[in-house]
Amino acid sequence: MAEASGIRTGRHCVFAMHVYLVLVTKFRHKVFAGRHLTRIEAIMRYVCADFEAELVQFNGENNHVHLLVNFPPKVAVTRLVNSLKGVSSRRLRQEFPDLVHHYYRANKLWSGSYFASSVAGAPLSLVKQYMDQQNRPGQGTAQA
Repeated sequence: MAEASGIRTGRHCVFAMHVYLVLVTKFRHKVFAGRHLTRIEAIMRYVCADFEAELVQFNGENNHVHLLVNFPPKVAVTRLVNSLKGVSSRRLRQEFPDLVHHYYRANKLWSGSYFASSVAGAPLSLVKQYMDQQNRPGQGTAQA
């Protein structure tokens, strides 16, 4: 796929699709510190790449994360979200044993629900600005 000024091309299409996602921890428990969010971002970038998607922006707080993802039309948002949550939950459990007590009886880090919104109608700069204003733990000011 080629990319020029935000427009991507696939084999049979030209597209510019972005989804804004918010993933929340189970029971909105305060789970994450800055080191966890840094690792979650890396994991989610890897998962997005598997879907031929791009994690454009990432930030979060101690009980939720925000993602702005540029994705191809062949990707179902539900499949992407399920993979993001599943892979990140499994990897965090392996890499941060201190988080295990947040997994509760069902061994789930994330809530079963999520927020997804198309951002085609809103300027991406406004979405990015909003995400930058999140109070990320471990940093004086939020950074992209």
